[in-house]
Amino acid sequence: MTVNMNINGQLFEVRLQDNPSAKAFVKGLPLQLEMDELNGNEKFADLPHALPSSPVRPGTLQAGDLMLYGTKTLVLFYASFESSYRYTPVGKVINPQHLSAVVGKKQIQVGFNEH
Repeated sequence: MTVNMNINGQLFEVRLQDNPSAKAFVKGLPLQLEMDELNGNEKFADLPHALPSSPVRPGTLQAGDLMLYGTKTLVLFYASFESSYRYTPVGKVINPQHLSAVVGKKQIQVGFNEH
């Protein structure tokens, strides 16, 4: 399943994982989030409701990864890097090539909608 992610008028398609977290995420759509900058590689925002979580240590996070930190914090990675943190995979941006340029280094408004 895929959903649309809109950042500053730029549309990205996100392929969702087949897991309880992604299924619960879809049930909360449409969703508008104000995502804050962190570490020059990610944006994050607290969700209105907790989602089921099953965290894993991915090791290398890829640009375009959409992850759940804890049970309520949605994280969008726009740069690839190594991490020892644990996340629950929610989805992945299908074509993340321009994601870094679109998100910039400031707070952003992100909309998620079903196809």
